Parts: sequence; structure tokens; C-alpha cells
Amino acid sequence: MTRSSIARIVVLVFAALAASMAVARDALPRAVGRAFLDHGVPLNRVAIVVHEIGKPKPLFAYDAERPMSPASVMKLVTTFAALELLGRDYRWKTEAYLGGPMLDGTLKGDLIVKGYGDPKITIEQWQAFMTMLRANGLDAIDGDLALDRSYFSLPAHDPAAFDAEPLKPYNVGPDALLVNFKSVRLMFAPNETTGAVSIDTEPRLADVAVGSAPLLAGNDCGDWRSSVGARVVTGVDKASIAFAGRYPASCGDRDWWVALLDHPHYVHAMFTAAFRDAGGRFSGGLKERRVPRSAPPFATLESPPLYDIVRDVNKLSNNVMARQIFLTLGATSFPPPATPAKGADAVKAWLKSRKISIPGLVLENGSGLSRRERITAGGLARLLLAADASAVRDEFASSLAVAATDGTVQRRFQNGTVAGQALLKTGSLVGLRALAGYVIDSESRRFVVVAIINHHNALAGAAALDNLVQWVYQNGATWSSASQH
Repeated sequence: MTRSSIARIVVLVFAALAASMAVARDALPRAVGRAFLDHGVPLNRVAIVVHEIGKPKPLFAYDAERPMSPASVMKLVTTFAALELLGRDYRWKTEAYLGGPMLDGTLKGDLIVKGYGDPKITIEQWQAFMTMLRANGLDAIDGDLALDRSYFSLPAHDPAAFDAEPLKPYNVGPDALLVNFKSVRLMFAPNETTGAVSIDTEPRLADVAVGSAPLLAGNDCGDWRSSVGARVVTGVDKASIAFAGRYPASCGDRDWWVALLDHPHYVHAMFTAAFRDAGGRFSGGLKERRVPRSAPPFATLESPPLYDIVRDVNKLSNNVMARQIFLTLGATSFPPPATPAKGADAVKAWLKSRKISIPGLVLENGSGLSRRERITAGGLARLLLAADASAVRDEFASSLAVAATDGTVQRRFQNGTVAGQALLKTGSLVGLRALAGYVIDSESRRFVVVAIINHHNALAGAAALDNLVQWVYQNGATWSSASQH
């Protein structure tokens, strides 16, 4: 073989490689592309798919197979997998066990509470659990509260690691025994007559102390959380928060949710308060303890059904609930305890069994609150098409936020004709905006729409995402790339 023939082969090989790596970019409608550019987002940092349901090919696909950081649209993968793998009516359990004999209503030993990853034990449900204990004859506990959290096996969680906001509930880590999202609601109420600000808490926990209130001020509300001058002190088993700043009277009544205690101490504080409120007697400490084998549960709290849970996850974009579901997939697909790796393996095995191709998929926690997770717009579009044709179509679709109506898009699309006609999941992180779901036009034609921005100007690009949804509603049925020439 001559040198010239070898050179030609090398050129052909590199040309083939270049062609295989070339970005697939259908022509974008001018109005769609222009909206991104007008908001300072270059088109090479955007991935878009629009696909009319029932058609063999997308209306257009732009950088559809490039792995992108998705933010919360990753929850679509987790929730669809859960509906199919666990079933729409799946319910989590939280169980209480007697760690000793009960004599005349008094437990001579520890009360052991075991969690199985329930994503949504609210204050009301926890109170109902306490009422159940009392109704079953438990009047007093002479031992400690023992927690069995062994259903999940998790690495240490640093709530400040993601964005240096450790108090914010969205940074709460998952736990096999998650109660009330480990959060306390601070309720600020100004009184202009007395010139004071009162602060109440929900739940009221003896281990969370609220100190001095902020002074009442006359300025505009603005960034009131910064102006109140919160000072937080956290210990091993207690926390306190005080306010050295000012609270604008113009704010009126405001709420602020904070996560102060770790999971075990929060559960202990919640149990102590709620069991006493239910008429029980308990002054014991806290310990970790496994449930004895073959021991029967004394009382069992069941969660709402999964189809109800996924509505909160997708409409409200609840991160810790998504992580709880993701871990549950790991614990039910493989022997427990659950780990994030088992959750990822369960989802990937399900995608393979469903023949949903998502090349380059990276799963870390299934919630999208991650800088590592990756997905393609094309993969998300294929997932949405599969969901629309699935037996859980109604449960999945009803979990999405309705344009201009509820969830994370309640205040968006207010002035557009697409209001009420799009079911959407949004995603947002610094430098990232995403949107995925279904658009139903005036003739009941249905479109899958996916768009992801990875660019430092992504916040401004959110308007371009909304423009895309409105454009599909108005023009999706009649547009073709030929119409632009």
C-alpha cells in the first residue's frame, strides 16, 4: 500500500469520525431561535426537541443527543420509573415496635421506630401516628426512643455542600426516617401598634429555641430574610435562632422554613412533642437500634399512595422527596439497604427493559439537585413519549404543573393562550434552566416539548423557554422547515 493511499484512508477515517460526532441540528423556527439570542443565550448552549405525539419523527430536534445538566427535569425519569416499577398505589410504611414488656399501658423499655423511606410524613400524619400509639394502649414510655434507619445506607450529607445554604429545606438530605422534611416553619407577624415583631414556630420543638425578634422597620419589604439578621447556633442535639436586624412592616405576615437539627434529633424532638400532645408520657433519650427479628409491629403508619406523592415531586419540584423515591427504587429492586448506586442501577435497568435510549445518562440522586447529573433532550423526549403510551399515563401527566395554574409554572404563561394547555416540569440552577412536558393545542393535538439551557445567562433565557411553549401551541401543527425559505 502506497503512502498516498494510506493518507487517503486516514483522511476518510477522520472524516467519518467527524461526521459521527457532528451535532445534529434541525432548523429552528426563526421566532424560537431569535428568542434565545435576544435573551443573550447562544444557540450552541441550548438543546431542544419538539415532537408531535403520533408522528414518527420530531418536528425539530436541536442538539438533541448532547448530554446536558438537567436540574429538576431529571425528576421525570425518577417518577416515571417509580410509577411503573413500584405501582401507582405503592405506599411506604413507618413502624413502631415495643422494645420491652408493656404493663398497664407503660412500656418498660425502648420504643423502636423503623422507617422505610416515606417521602412525606407531614406534621398531621405524625400526629396521627402518635394517636395510633395511644389508641393501641401505649400511655407511657419508661425507656428511650430508638430509631432504626437501616433501610437506607447513605454517605455523610453536608447541607452546605451544594450552594452554601445549609438551612434551606431543599438541601435536606434523604433518610429512611424523614419526618416533616426535617424543617421548622418560622412565622413572622409585625404589630405596628406595639412596634414589635412576633415569631411563632411550627412545629413547636423544645430543642429549637427562638431568641430575640428583629426590630420593626418602615422600609420596603425587599430581601427581608437578609435584613432580619438571623444568627443560628447548632449543637449536637439542640439549635437556636435569633434575629439582630430589622423586619419591614410592609412585608406583613411572612413564613420562613429552616432545617436546623439532624435527622435523628429532629425525629426525637417531634416525637417528644407530639406524643405528649396526644396525652402520652415520655422523657427518654435517643438511640439507634435495629428492630429485633420476627418482632411484630405495634403500630404502622402508611403513606399516601405513590400517585399522590409524585404530584408533589413534580408540581412543586421537591428534591428530598425525589431522592427518597430514587433510593426506594434501589431498595425494592435489590436487597436493602438502599444506596444511591442501587437507585441508579434500578433506573438504568428499567430504561433498558423499556427500550428507552438515553445515551450519556448520569444519575447521582435522581432529583436534579446535582452538578454531575446529565441527560439529553432527545432522551427526555423519548421518555415522555413512552410515558404517554404507558399504563400510568394519567398519573404521570397529572403530576406535572399546569401552565399559569399551579406548581412551579403558576405565575408563568399568564398572558399567553397556552395557559392551562401545557403540562410541564421545570428545572433551575445557577447557569441552568430547563423545561419538559406536554403541550396540547386548540385542536387537541399533543406535543412533547423539551428544552435545556446550560449557559451563565440561563436565567434570562427562561423567557425564551416560555416563548417556545407558546410557539408550539400556536404553530406546531402548521410549521415546517420549508416554510422558512
